[in-house]
Amino acid sequence: MPNQQFTQKKRGKPKSEYGQQFQEKQDVKRSYELRETQFRNYFKAGATPEAVFQLLERRFDNVVYRAGFTNTRKFSRQLISHGHFQVNGKNLNIPSYQVNVGDAITVHPSSLSSGPFKDMALALSKYEPPMWIALDAKNLSFKMTSLPKADDMLSAASIKPIIEFYSR
Repeated sequence: MPNQQFTQKKRGKPKSEYGQQFQEKQDVKRSYELRETQFRNYFKAGATPEAVFQLLERRFDNVVYRAGFTNTRKFSRQLISHGHFQVNGKNLNIPSYQVNVGDAITVHPSSLSSGPFKDMALALSKYEPPMWIALDAKNLSFKMTSLPKADDMLSAASIKPIIEFYSR
């Protein structure tokens, strides 16, 4: 039972400012499923919380996830890497690609009859994407109509401690 007492004491102890910033960084990094180096690169000196949020949300794998084509960002990354999507009619297999306003993303024509896309039109017809994505469920395509806003998904308050963490 000594271990149980030790863990109870540790749980009750408030985290330091560093600990809180570190935990926030880990949570956001895990939610976007990025490695440390990739994640750190988004937090260059002088980055604002709004700019960092937009960079993370505009990643190709995240946009496919937000459009409702997959249940996880990891599966989005896999489908992109295997060449199942086109951006503006061109094949693109780079999950970290920054999608721009006006970019049209479609499922590659040869992938339409493959496993994950067979019955996707029905599932997408019931899905409500974020306001910055225009979804065409019937044609299995979508378009980024505007930049994502920080109040859409992730609060700027959760990005600010991460910027402070990396500015040490």
